[in-house]
Amino acid sequence: MSTRGFGICLWFDGKAEEAADFYLSVFKNGSRGRTLRYNDAGPGPAGTVVTAEFEINGQRFIGLNGGPMFQFSEAISFEIECVDQAEVDHYWTRLTEDGGQEGPCGWLKDKYGVSWQVVPTELTELIGDEDTEKATRATKAMYAMKKIDIAAVRRAFEGA
Repeated sequence: MSTRGFGICLWFDGKAEEAADFYLSVFKNGSRGRTLRYNDAGPGPAGTVVTAEFEINGQRFIGLNGGPMFQFSEAISFEIECVDQAEVDHYWTRLTEDGGQEGPCGWLKDKYGVSWQVVPTELTELIGDEDTEKATRATKAMYAMKKIDIAAVRRAFEGA
């Protein structure tokens, strides 16, 4: 059996092309793919965008203008592993701008309703440490946050 791979299809209500451009402005390693438009067969008006393909960090996405029937939920989210606080701050700021919503523990929804987890890689190490007392302090600190402040989590881990 052969396959070309797979992509993630994101269902939008008329904003697939706008969303593709937005995500490509947020992430450094991205590119735009094909844009397909409705023809006279419909169901949308001929010439309007059906799908906008784009790739971010090697992951292929297809934005589909499917209409208002389905909405995004937190049941699916994309995790962004960040090497430092500057990356956390960048993604948090960009993805919450223009109507995005902050959530607890590094979670957010962007202006299109897509859920993201903005996670410094060090966080997983701290909350998963074998020293359960330290890990518990780090976890409690994380629970009190929206955007993760890795220095504050580290201080809690160390008992400071």
